[in-house]
Amino acid sequence: MSKKFYTIFMIVLLIGISGCSTGDSAEIEKVGLLVPETVNDGVWGTKGYKGLLKIQSDYNADVFYKESIKNDTSIKQAVKEYSDDDVTLVFGHGSEYSGIFNTLSGDYPNMHFVSFNGNATEENTTSLQFKGYAMGFFGGMTAAYQSNTNIVGVIAAFEWQPEVQGFIDGVKYQNSETELIVEYTNHWNDQDIAFEKLEGLMDQRVDVVYPAGDGYNVAVIEKLKEKGLYAIGYVSDQSDLGESTVLTSTVQHADKLYSVVAERFANDELDSGNLEFDFEDGVISMGKYSSVIPDDFQSEMKQHVQTYIETGKLPNGKESKQ
Repeated sequence: MSKKFYTIFMIVLLIGISGCSTGDSAEIEKVGLLVPETVNDGVWGTKGYKGLLKIQSDYNADVFYKESIKNDTSIKQAVKEYSDDDVTLVFGHGSEYSGIFNTLSGDYPNMHFVSFNGNATEENTTSLQFKGYAMGFFGGMTAAYQSNTNIVGVIAAFEWQPEVQGFIDGVKYQNSETELIVEYTNHWNDQDIAFEKLEGLMDQRVDVVYPAGDGYNVAVIEKLKEKGLYAIGYVSDQSDLGESTVLTSTVQHADKLYSVVAERFANDELDSGNLEFDFEDGVISMGKYSSVIPDDFQSEMKQHVQTYIETGKLPNGKESKQ
C-alpha cells in the first residue's frame, strides 16, 4: 500500500467513524412551544420559555415559541406551522392543549405532543403532571405554624388542584384548631376575581394566604405585603417579592422538567400517556424560608421533605394522595 493511498484510506475511515458517532448520539433538531398567555409573566409561562432555551443550549436545537395560543383554532394553525418547519417535539404549556393534541396527533405522526395536567391518549402524546399534594401539605404546615389569628386562606384557581387539598390537610395536621377558608376563581389569570376573594378573606381576619394561581399570585402577594400579612408562594420561589411576607413557596420546576422530557425524547425513551413527577425527580421543591420563621421549624420542615423524598411518607405517616 502506498503512503498516499494509506493516508487517503485513514481519512475516509476516520470520517466514517465520526459519522457513526454523530448518528448514535442523542439529538433534537427542532422544538416548538405554545403558551396560553405570555412567556414574560415571571411565573408559569417564563418557566416554560426557560425550559425551551435550555433545550436549545443542550442540543443546539432550533426552537420556536408562540404566545396567546389558547383555543383550538389557534392551536391547529400553530401546529401546522410547526409541521411546515419540521418541528418534531411540541410542548403545549398547560392543560388546555391535551385534548386538541390527542385529536391532532394522528395527522402529525412525526411529532410528539407534550402537555400538562391532561389526559394523553395517543401514541405520540404525553401529559406531564406535577404531584402537587405533598408540596401543598408542607406549605399548609408552614402557614398554620406562622398564623397569629389561626385563620388561613386559599385563593385557588380550580377545585381539582391537588396542592389545594394537600394544603388543607397540612394546615389541619400542623394545628387542628386552625380555621381554613378556601375560595376559587375558576380561572388561572383573573386578578379582579382574586382581589375580590382576597378582600373577603382579610375581612375574616385571615393572616396567611396561599394564592394558588400562577396568573394572579404575584399581584395577591403584593397586596398582602401592603397589609403586613403573610403568603405562601406558588409555582416559583417568590421570596424576592418580600422575604418578611413570603413564608416559603411551593415550587414547580417546569423548566427542569423540560430537560427531563427532552433527554427522554432524544434517546427515544419518552413514554406516551400520563407521567407524574414529584420531589424525588428534582422538579418540585420548597422555596426559601422567611427569616420570620424560627430556625428550628425550618430545620424540621427540611427534614420532613427529605424523609418524604426517601420514603414517600408525609409527616402524618401517610403517602401522598396525588
